[in-house]
Amino acid sequence: MSTVSVRLIGGPTAVLEYGGLRWLTDPTFSPPGEYAGGLVKTTGPAVAIDDLGPINVVLVSHDHHSDNLDPAGRELALRLPRVFTTSAGAERLGGGVVGLDPWDAMTVDVPDGAAVTVTAVPALHGPPGSEQVTGPVIGFLLSCPGQERVYISGDNASLDVVRAIAERAGPIPVAILFAGAVQLSRRFDGAYLTLSADRAAEAAIILEARTAIPLHFEGWTHFTQGADELRAAFHGNGIADRLLVPRRGETVVA
Repeated sequence: MSTVSVRLIGGPTAVLEYGGLRWLTDPTFSPPGEYAGGLVKTTGPAVAIDDLGPINVVLVSHDHHSDNLDPAGRELALRLPRVFTTSAGAERLGGGVVGLDPWDAMTVDVPDGAAVTVTAVPALHGPPGSEQVTGPVIGFLLSCPGQERVYISGDNASLDVVRAIAERAGPIPVAILFAGAVQLSRRFDGAYLTLSADRAAEAAIILEARTAIPLHFEGWTHFTQGADELRAAFHGNGIADRLLVPRRGETVVA
């Protein structure tokens, strides 16, 4: 059953169509260049802001790293009708931004009378013990009557976190996984700060996902693994048929 379409804008930014609504993940629309924290963006958005079409809800895994919310993305998000992020991020962003802690849930009404439930889920942006340095991050679980559920990982590097989500929520058919195997040599002895390709494949297995769609694997210099490594990892784990890798600007349907 087709439940969600995903159009890759660049990095962690995508437009999702799910449950009769259009969702935008981690907006990054600024041009290439160096941003806060010394992060270097190598490509601009594949789709201009003016060409996005209407957006109903913005999902921001965290606001304090420029590869997940850059200046143009922040400006856009604050103009849109509904934004969900971490509680700390909501305090920083202000306006009508809604802050969620892990396992908080909100409903978003759909014009036809249905509703989509947005549940914040845990994420760990680095190795165990890194929380005080990398800051709070969340992922999201979308559910809607008559539709398969969709998991959006945010910048999570931990398979233990994925296991905890699966134990509480059960199998999740569609997994949108922030990958890229981010490594910053000056932090945590080079430990991954997001899913590596192998861990992304393992996450898909843990979640019993029928389809895994990666984001956050191109467009910034601190991403150390891309589409080729993802394909190799899913093939090596015997689940190549579950992987759906979008090209920049392309829409894929799960």
